[in-house]
Amino acid sequence: MSTLLQDSLFADAPRVVPAPVDPALRALAADLPPSLRLGTSSWSFPGWSGLVWAGQPDEATLAREGLGAYACHPLLRTVSLDRSHYRPMTAAQFAALAAQVPQDFRFIVKAPALISDGAQRDAGGRPVALNPTFLDPALTREQFVQPALEGLGTRAGALVIEIGPLPGALKADLPALLRRLAHLLDALPALAPQAPEAVIAVEVRDPEWLVPAFRDVLKAAGARYCLGLHPRLPPIEAQLPLLRAMWPGAFVCRWNLHRRHGAHGYETAKAGYAPFDRLVDPDPATREALARIMRGTAAAGHPVLVTINNKAEGSAPCSVAALARAVADGP
Repeated sequence: MSTLLQDSLFADAPRVVPAPVDPALRALAADLPPSLRLGTSSWSFPGWSGLVWAGQPDEATLAREGLGAYACHPLLRTVSLDRSHYRPMTAAQFAALAAQVPQDFRFIVKAPALISDGAQRDAGGRPVALNPTFLDPALTREQFVQPALEGLGTRAGALVIEIGPLPGALKADLPALLRRLAHLLDALPALAPQAPEAVIAVEVRDPEWLVPAFRDVLKAAGARYCLGLHPRLPPIEAQLPLLRAMWPGAFVCRWNLHRRHGAHGYETAKAGYAPFDRLVDPDPATREALARIMRGTAAAGHPVLVTINNKAEGSAPCSVAALARAVADGP
């Protein structure tokens, strides 16, 4: 075989190959309701070798080319696009990702920080001033909702506005914050014409938001509460009243960080859990609580979108499999 022909063949071959799928996982996936989708936060982790991909692809290769292999896993039918939080993505960038996944795959997309962060921050992440574009309706449409809808189309699942920890000057006036959020949500375009299953969801990091007035703002706009499982917020049991008050409708959840690490524990969890190839801190109580919500929502015919971070239990793909078993084993 000529060198040129060899080069051509290798150039056409995928550089990230899916791992062989355990038949038990494939059977488990078949037992789940079609409207119930599980996934992870991003996909560029070399430690998932054998779980999600074969071989030893590096992080940069996975970031560029790993999504297609990720979407071949029968349990991974959604993913949280966290990169959109750090810099707005274009419609073309969204479309390039959508082209790598099946038609029934759904993306959870985080709003850019220039919209969802109440503070302007320095290079170290420390707040230096209030953010003048916080919850700006025009920017949210132009830099977030419209590009995501245009690029992802029917593969858009949830467009999440994650409102991070707020400066005290903003948090002190919750009624003003709620009015600002209501104004933003009312100004957003309808998603259904381009993405019939998609929802706008709001996730928060300050427990002060979790009051009936916040629920009323979301319901009035047809938005959903994105259940954030993070030590900054009350545990899942304490958030159930808000979820019940939002019924009926889609369920969106992002399980971010194990409670044992505290509000600022991402780096501690990362150091303790890397390379993210096994469960280190299993949390069956949270899994069971989530499974009950997921079963009830899917049984009522509503979409379920749940993504899990490596920092939740140690390995997001392993957490997904454990949560899927909890859903399937329930009544």
